[in-house]
Amino acid sequence: MNGPASAERGTPAGPRPEVVLRGTGLTKAFGETAVLDGASVKIHAGEVVAVMGPSGSGKSTLLHCLAGIVAPDSGTVEYAGADVWGLPDDRRSALRRRDFGFVFQFGQLVPELTCLENVSLPLRLAGLGRRKSEAVAREWLDRLEVTDVAAQRPAAVSGGQGQRVAVARALVTSPRVVFADEPTGALDSLSGERVLELLVSAAEVTGAAVVLVTHEPRVAAYSDREVVVRDGRIRALEPSR
Repeated sequence: MNGPASAERGTPAGPRPEVVLRGTGLTKAFGETAVLDGASVKIHAGEVVAVMGPSGSGKSTLLHCLAGIVAPDSGTVEYAGADVWGLPDDRRSALRRRDFGFVFQFGQLVPELTCLENVSLPLRLAGLGRRKSEAVAREWLDRLEVTDVAAQRPAAVSGGQGQRVAVARALVTSPRVVFADEPTGALDSLSGERVLELLVSAAEVTGAAVVLVTHEPRVAAYSDREVVVRDGRIRALEPSR
């Protein structure tokens, strides 16, 4: 990939794919501060959506509500025909392990595990044996161009390498949706661009949708479309289908 994903992926002709995830009328307050105020958004299968907005606009809170991490005060999050926040805790946890992948700003790799063990961890938690889990993890490390750090622990690798390992971990279960919250915020521009290129191309292999939170236009350029969060509301809605 030689440039922003939007220039290469484009928008397919004809009807959009199915809506894989939908947030409707989401509200959330922390104390007296309203962070989300009726935000609604649809995520289609296989697309990359950049959620943009200034610091404090509510974009990360929106991602966390959509991902089943932070409960909204009101509104619904629908995935695979079910209300995510109507599920019991164990089913919502299983959803985050199996169907959702996560990439955070600082990777959040387990420091005591090697990079290979970090990537294979979601598969092990799903009940897959160690040998098979690590074989699949190696394939993903190869796709993300970090097989050389497989035996190293996170503290021994560069920030860019660590984020590639985090992307491999997010995709190893072939999730339907990957949530990436400022995934390049701690990286220099060159490393950040490579991480984005690899994230988008790897997600395309699996058909995963990517919800990419950012405040940087250069990061949003890797998406298929953008939505803007201001004052807790979605101000730039996608065209209705």
